[in-house]
Amino acid sequence: MAATEPEGPVDPAAVRRHPRLFRTIKQRKNPRLRRSDITVTDEAAVKRAVKAASLGNAMEWFDFGIYSYLAVTLGHVFFPSGNSTVQLLSSFATFAVAFLVRPLGGLFFGPLGDKIGRKQVLALTMIMMAIGTGAIGLIPSYASIGFWAPVLLIVFRLVQGFSTGGEYGGASTFIAEYAPDKRRGFFGSFLELGTLAGYIGASGLVTGLTALLGSDTMEAWGWRVPFLVAAPLGLIGLYLRLKLDETPAFQKLEAENAARVSEVADTVETTTKEELIDIFRVYWPTLILCIALVGAYNVANYMLLSYMPTYLTDEMGYDDTHGLLLLLGTMAVLMLVINQVGRLNDRYGRKPLLMTGMAGFFVLSAPAFLLVKQGSLVAVSTGMLLLGLCLVCLLGTMSAALPALFPTQVRYGSLSVGYNLSASLFGGTTPLVITGLISVTGTDMMPAFYTMAAALIGMVAVACMKETAQQPLAGSPPSVGTKEEAAELVLAQAPEPKF
Repeated sequence: MAATEPEGPVDPAAVRRHPRLFRTIKQRKNPRLRRSDITVTDEAAVKRAVKAASLGNAMEWFDFGIYSYLAVTLGHVFFPSGNSTVQLLSSFATFAVAFLVRPLGGLFFGPLGDKIGRKQVLALTMIMMAIGTGAIGLIPSYASIGFWAPVLLIVFRLVQGFSTGGEYGGASTFIAEYAPDKRRGFFGSFLELGTLAGYIGASGLVTGLTALLGSDTMEAWGWRVPFLVAAPLGLIGLYLRLKLDETPAFQKLEAENAARVSEVADTVETTTKEELIDIFRVYWPTLILCIALVGAYNVANYMLLSYMPTYLTDEMGYDDTHGLLLLLGTMAVLMLVINQVGRLNDRYGRKPLLMTGMAGFFVLSAPAFLLVKQGSLVAVSTGMLLLGLCLVCLLGTMSAALPALFPTQVRYGSLSVGYNLSASLFGGTTPLVITGLISVTGTDMMPAFYTMAAALIGMVAVACMKETAQQPLAGSPPSVGTKEEAAELVLAQAPEPKF
């Protein structure tokens, strides 16, 4: 069907309301859009999708966060008694081992999600995480079965890591493809709101159990409770995800490839391999950019949300409960402002917010840790809040910025590969690397220096990326919130509007 010319004169006000989108349309080889090409979102459906993806993400990171907050206790339970630093390093090494298989999970689940759909793959990752987490809660201690205790722990951490490899890329793609272009940052910020909620749930449960039971009882059997609670919670996320429809962008892609879709069951293995080849051969510059952005973001994220309680306990002498409560308060503040960061990056762009967060970590990491080292409640809280406000600029923006880097047909796969390669190299290893650096150098400022180095790389990456706020996703038509906006976009396509 031929494209129709826009009817009537161009409304200058409509062009002014969509400046970035108008420039994008003008730059396309075939700039003429039909009204039927534009996706008009159903706000109720968008909210259901955001809720399911965010709550599912919260369940995933509740499961994953439990391990980091019980790192010291698990070191005592699963590894031979002796040097406490060696036990802690062993525990963090087991934490990091899950990240070694995350790229494999991304390589498997990502291309699969581009072929059979986002919804089905996200449901599968939810099931695997619930199984891995519940099984950890049932493993006997080292004192009971010796060598097999850490072996089983590693096996189920690998299951967790493999499932997580398909989580972020899928959940962020899911929200990005449902949301209208002008509000993608706002809706995307709910994904990281879910992440914070998962961490807070894990931190709150561990803190409450530690206060109620005491350290000795937690080490004896109390540590099992969070893992056993997490498994059935995963079923809630699974239910919510199965109730959703596929994203509009993926449905349109399916419609365009209807002949091949009928053969997906027989060709998934071949086509996913072809897609993986294309990701590395065709999209490698964008993949490198994604890895750099995610690496800087993950170092800062895991330094504050995973490692900080251990730092307060081991380096500052805080008891486990006190350190977790301080982190809990910091994350609660971040939850209050993260959606506003989403609104800001919709209005002013992804790059300004990302650059603010990266530059903030580069400039403020050392002063923040100097405050933390003062030891007083006010100083520690202020230092953590400074780091938290830098982090929330990244948290509230990344989930909208990263999916926009890749076109629809390879978005889930490319983002899963890039995100998890980077998370494996720079995210999950952060607690282990920082603990090792402190041990080797003898300075407790290493977390600040390590974060500053990552932030510098992140600043370069942000400077190299394109602005994507208020623009259609690559490979997808414009997505708007109302029929009136769609009509305005059709009218805003005159070859050279004159004002």
